[in-house]
Amino acid sequence: MPPRSLARSTAPTPRTSARARRPKANSNLPTAPPRLALAMRTSSVEEAGALLARSDSAGGRRRRSASPVQSASPRPGTLRRQSSSFREDVGRAASETYLVSRLTFTLLQCLGIGYRWMSQLLALTIYAILLMPGFIQVGYYYFFSSQVRRSIVYGDQPRNRLDLYIPEDNSRPCPVVAFVTGGAWIIGYKAWGALLGRRLAERGIIVACIDYRNFPQGTIGDMVSDASQGISFVCNNIAGYGGDPNQIYLMGQSAGAHIAACALMEQAVKESGGHPVSWSVTQIKAYFGLSGGYNIHSLVDHFHERGLYRSLFLSIMEGEESLSRYSPEIVAKTSSAETIGLLPPIVLMHGTEDYSIPSSASQTFVDILQQAGAQAKLLLYEGKTHTDIFLQDPLRGGRDPLVEDVLSIIHADDAIARQKVALAPTPRRLVFEWQLKLARQISPF
Repeated sequence: MPPRSLARSTAPTPRTSARARRPKANSNLPTAPPRLALAMRTSSVEEAGALLARSDSAGGRRRRSASPVQSASPRPGTLRRQSSSFREDVGRAASETYLVSRLTFTLLQCLGIGYRWMSQLLALTIYAILLMPGFIQVGYYYFFSSQVRRSIVYGDQPRNRLDLYIPEDNSRPCPVVAFVTGGAWIIGYKAWGALLGRRLAERGIIVACIDYRNFPQGTIGDMVSDASQGISFVCNNIAGYGGDPNQIYLMGQSAGAHIAACALMEQAVKESGGHPVSWSVTQIKAYFGLSGGYNIHSLVDHFHERGLYRSLFLSIMEGEESLSRYSPEIVAKTSSAETIGLLPPIVLMHGTEDYSIPSSASQTFVDILQQAGAQAKLLLYEGKTHTDIFLQDPLRGGRDPLVEDVLSIIHADDAIARQKVALAPTPRRLVFEWQLKLARQISPF
């Protein structure tokens, strides 16, 4: 989200055993109803969980490790194949380097010479350096943990990949969170969700972090399309990874919250209109929107003042004429009762000291949803900034309010799971307190 001044589907094989349930490491599995009002904005998380449980009671819905090979001296044909593979790797690396360079040049052309984004880039660099000890530890987990399945292909477009975070104990089907990361529609990446994925996986939740094309590689329509296709993959294939297809939750953070909400509303409109869909809104048990903006019209000037310049932002959003289409709040206000009735319970989460996107953005969206007849609720985190809830608090160790709130809703009707969570060890600190406090002051978000 803008900085502080920058500012098809075949059914998966039925679960038979742990071995059968686990797909191969780079598996290319093919891709693949009415409730809602989690109550007024002041209620507790437990109330949200209770409402969710009551809404569901009305009607149910339902590596391979390479064998060691002892080989003799390689044959000439083998050498040729290895040489060919090496050339392909070099060619692919050169192609990707060219793509990144071209996209960077395009982005710089859009940004132009401006003190706001340059100062925010500097602040972002210092912010990352201060939190680097934690990032290194999370990065080690991301690249070397056997519980992380990286870059599973879900579509045929660039960056159509997702990461899965699998709990160690998956003896029974696990609840699933499909997560869309933030990044101001420009710097988003699936690995940004590694810390959240780790925390939830340690508590029995499978997390799918969905990557998508950023600007200038794609515009908002591409981002929403990618996210929707990633959600489709999760809905139609997660059982093959040990997930419970009847317990899938959608979550987005910052720009990812906006993109995920767009995908959800777009799918509900299609479904209520009788259009063919690859996943159903009724497969989503609840939507969690963290620090998001849902009325793009009202945020253009705000983002401009914070360094996400109007011309650049409108390019990302495909022009001023597309702002209403990609504003979930406006779509909800103008949608039919049938469309609203398809939406899952919606829980928005926001810090009261978020200056990148003010908490009023979530408040207004909740009000509109409730007026339309949807189940919607706002959880406010007093004194928290745009990054406190998602980054600084988890890096601090100890209690994690966001994770606790999400788990209390997911496990609202599962006493055994709640007991396991209560007995889970407290996460340890990853960054010194003085670094966290200084990073909070310098953060461009």
